[in-house]
Amino acid sequence: MPLLLLPKNRGGAALAWEFLRRIFPLVDAELKGWQGQAALSPDGELKNQALQSLRHKRFHALGGSFYALYGGEERGLVRFITAYQTISDYLDNLCDRAGVLDGESFRRLHRAMLDALTPGEPCRDYYRYYPRRDDGGYLKALVGCCRDFLKALPAYPRVQEEALELASLYCDLQVYKHLEPEQRVPRLAAWHAKKCPHPGLSWWEFGAASGSTLGVFALVAAVAGGAAESGGALMSGYFPHICGLHILLDYYIDQAEDQREGDLNFVSQYGGGKERRERLLFFTDKALAAADRLPSPAFHRLAVQGLLALYLSDPKVEEQGLGEEAGLLLKRGGLQARALHSVSRGLRRRRLL
Repeated sequence: MPLLLLPKNRGGAALAWEFLRRIFPLVDAELKGWQGQAALSPDGELKNQALQSLRHKRFHALGGSFYALYGGEERGLVRFITAYQTISDYLDNLCDRAGVLDGESFRRLHRAMLDALTPGEPCRDYYRYYPRRDDGGYLKALVGCCRDFLKALPAYPRVQEEALELASLYCDLQVYKHLEPEQRVPRLAAWHAKKCPHPGLSWWEFGAASGSTLGVFALVAAVAGGAAESGGALMSGYFPHICGLHILLDYYIDQAEDQREGDLNFVSQYGGGKERRERLLFFTDKALAAADRLPSPAFHRLAVQGLLALYLSDPKVEEQGLGEEAGLLLKRGGLQARALHSVSRGLRRRRLL
């Protein structure tokens, strides 16, 4: 039964149980299959980065697969979402952890994110400018999995333009944020000045909004479930504030880790704790308001509250002394956000997240 059809008196904890019971096993089965495919890569470094992304970023696929509950295509949507998110996580590892700093190679790799949303187009040589090449067909298999699902969706053309627009922004971000350290901020700032249509967003907030895959998942899930939302309405609902909140929370919990690794962290760009807190609360308010304006607002609101619960239940929050601030964000998210936070903490204690 799609989540939207569950009885209205079911609370956030009960809905989280439905998600855990129905979707988690499907995601884990998909990830296990991709682990088997990745293990066949002849290149040891590509195999290592693929397996590392699957092992350590599982929660990205789990969280994204919440959108599989949007309609009646749960298994197919889980397959698409898991494959698309796995492309994202794998390519992020190739840009972040393999000692490569070449923008041309990053852009060619990330062409896979666009091709995955374009059924009927030929696959390219995604490793053309990358120093390692032979992944045993792993990346092309992920792209093909996404295309196969979209090809079978008659309504996909209704949202394809918006999905590709979001994916294009995502690719730009990944290229610029992985350049030589001294080039990253100037290139991101110039990109923001050229591309950002939303006054009041800093370059790192625009970058955060561009770095989320949730808008793509919402678009595809809507047409898979026969929802009436137009691509434009969904995109304006998700971008920039729901997508921005998603990735700001991701950077929020990774501040200490990114400092150790020398990685660019968007939340660390704020001028101090006061500004950080005010802007995160601003994005929370805006994301909830955007969800309320969409058709099926309860579903989209739950997605926003789930983001708060998922990220702020991470042990890294307390380890960095951010518990009090996280409590303010959860309070702003409402009772359901706090209930989901309790569920998420329980899942983490049982090592299910």
